[in-house]
Amino acid sequence: MAAIKVIIPAFNEADSIAKVIADIPSSASEIIVVNNNSTDATAEVAQKAGATVLTENRKGYGFACLKGLHYIEEQSKPPDIIVFIDGDYSDYPEEMDKIVAPILHEHMDLVIGARKKALRESGAMTPQQVFGNQLATFLMRLFFGAKFTDLGPFRAIKYEKLKELEMEDTTYGWTVEMQLKAIRKKLAYKEVPVRYKRRIGVSKVSGTVKGTIFAGVKILGWIFKYSIK
Repeated sequence: MAAIKVIIPAFNEADSIAKVIADIPSSASEIIVVNNNSTDATAEVAQKAGATVLTENRKGYGFACLKGLHYIEEQSKPPDIIVFIDGDYSDYPEEMDKIVAPILHEHMDLVIGARKKALRESGAMTPQQVFGNQLATFLMRLFFGAKFTDLGPFRAIKYEKLKELEMEDTTYGWTVEMQLKAIRKKLAYKEVPVRYKRRIGVSKVSGTVKGTIFAGVKILGWIFKYSIK
């Protein structure tokens, strides 16, 4: 049986994190919540729910993901697969096995949970999120011939392949960096349609003008950086 570890970056997700942890299938051998400088009870709630809780005081989605990976690197037995999922309960954690399946049975290296419109709850993604995803994936098709339709955060990747990507983005560019580097490294990838609902609480990215602009700049920055290499 493949060893699967789940990393959940979490900033002020005390109201949702226990629900996320509870719905993750038992096929996950460890659930790692990275408390990213929260000012609420995220860490305490996550620990009570049974997760391994790490602390990363440098705010940033990528910082939190890198903290989780550093923790895994120090373990004596590496996992086979890493799953990333947000802590806001907008994804359906019980769909994890569906996302992992192409890695286990179809020799895929990377699988993205694609938030297809037909499976999204109304209002689950803001207009700026929808536009940003469409623009980013269009540019990725244009410049690199990629087949991605989404930058969804719910994803699975072989651990050894993830290490080869040498991830470095510390903020909102983490997802697109992974996908661009996967293209560059010629990893076998696939999208799996997933359901998506309104998150619990306010988005730290699309919920503010500053967050939306900064995320857009980071994502487009990665795409144009790779397009001129």
